[in-house]
Formats: sequence, structure tokens, C-alpha cells
Amino acid sequence: MTTNGPTHDVSIHGVIPPTITAFTDEEELALDATAAHARFVVDRGVHGVFPLGTNGEFPMLKPDERAAVIEAVVDEVGDEVPVIAGVSAPSTRNTVSYAQDAEENGADAAVVGIPYYYPIDSTAIIEHYEEVTAAIDIPVYIYHFPARMGNKLELETLDRLADLDGIVGVKDSSGDVAWLGQAIDQNPELTYLAGLDSLLFAELEIGCTGLVSAVSNVFPELTVDLYESYVSGEENRARELQSTVFDIWKAIDRGPYLGGVKSALDLHPEVDFDPGPMRRPLWRMDEQEEVQLERTLRTLDLI
Repeated sequence: MTTNGPTHDVSIHGVIPPTITAFTDEEELALDATAAHARFVVDRGVHGVFPLGTNGEFPMLKPDERAAVIEAVVDEVGDEVPVIAGVSAPSTRNTVSYAQDAEENGADAAVVGIPYYYPIDSTAIIEHYEEVTAAIDIPVYIYHFPARMGNKLELETLDRLADLDGIVGVKDSSGDVAWLGQAIDQNPELTYLAGLDSLLFAELEIGCTGLVSAVSNVFPELTVDLYESYVSGEENRARELQSTVFDIWKAIDRGPYLGGVKSALDLHPEVDFDPGPMRRPLWRMDEQEEVQLERTLRTLDLI
């Protein structure tokens, strides 16, 4: 599928799940199930989707697989909600290529991580985003996740990036609320997406307008309720829902990195698709961990 540019307002507000990439037992792409997961969350009220984020296992995918995932998600839900596609890579050259593929396959915006593995300075970061934004016509969100990508975005660097044509926002998974609050104060014209389930309420309080939540991959109604309660002034309810989201996140986060989301989807009574395994070396929860997860979700009356 090819489009001529974004079809949605990409100043995103609301809940944007970082949707999964499904695999077969042989670890081949399962595009029907990948699209079915996007359908699952959209039918339950989310405001956008974010394929090829951390939960989408993007570092494990070949270039043609990344493009195929974006195309499958756009074909399934792109007429209903914005699709902001992850295009992160260690090199500027590959990031540009992935961003162009995302645009060609109908994404409404590109989520561009700070290049990872090698330490780089602010000049290299700025040049990276200059090249990416110059190469595409869709808007760009900066993906800030120093714990995984290794390079922190300094506030002074963000000030310069905010002046670039094409930069519209930041998806922040740093967990540094003080940094995020200062970033919002210094560059309020940008859109800020909260990226940690443990801090959704707190980051709404300091000015985020979107929630990229792993829990919303499984229980999107909860995070939608949290967001809508907050924006309608029901802060006590939003705070209570944050506690529930945190309990789910702790249960899902138990065991192998990322493995709990697919295990929780398998336990969900309304899921009619198979998320499949993780692509190695990532692993799903083992049987004992899944029993503990199921017990927690039953205690919370979610399954």
C-alpha cells in the first residue's frame, strides 16, 4: 500500500499502543496476526498505533520485514487511526531508508530513535535528525530511550532539534520525570508521548498528551479509561487506574524481557489470534511464570 502522505492529525493525543509483531512457531512473520493485534486494540478505543517500537521487536527484523509490518498495520487500521511507525537504526543511512519505507507504506509519522550502540555527541544527533527529516515528508517523533539506546538527549540538543522542520514531538521512555518536565517547559510546541506504564499519570500531570503503554497492548480499555478520565477532570479515577495499570505492568514485566505481553495476550479471553513466540534470543515466559501471570490477572478480575 502506498499513500501520498499522512491522512491523520499527527499531533497525537490519547493512547497509542506499541503493537506487537507476531511470529509463527518457526519465527517467520505472521502478518495476519500482526494486523489482528492492531485491530484488537483499535476496536477497544485506542487513539493510534505504534508498530515497530520496543514491543514490536524492531531490532530483530530485516528491512523487508519492517516494511511488511507497517503495510499490514496500515492496511488494517490506517483509515481509522494514525499509524506512527518505528524506523530506528544505529546508522543514519539505514534510518533514512526505513523512514522512506514507512512513508511509502502509508505511515502517518516516523518514530526515530537516537542512534544506538556507539556513543555519539550532540552534533551527530542533530545531523542524524536533519538528514532523516530532509528525506521524508511525514512528521518525525524523537524516540528517547537512553536505557536501551545508550545515548541521552540533552535538553540543549532538544532545543535545536525542535527548530527542525518535520520534528513534531518526543516519545520519552527515559523515566526521568524531571528531564521530561523541563523538556515540555522549554519546547511546549512539541507533542510529548509518555512511554513508561509506571508513570502514565505522572507524565500526564506534567504535560504529556499521549500514552505509549505496553499494558494497552493487552488491556487497552484500561489505559483509554485512564486517559479519558484524566482529560475530563476525574483525576482521582485516573490515579486509581494508574495503580491497576502498574499492577498489570509488574505482572507482565516478570520473567524474560518483553515476554509477558504475548503471554498475557494468550490468556486474554477475547484474543482470537496467535501472537506466537518472541524472535530469539528473546523468549516468552516459562510455564511457572505464566501461571503467576494468570493468577495476578484473575485477582485483578481481568480474565
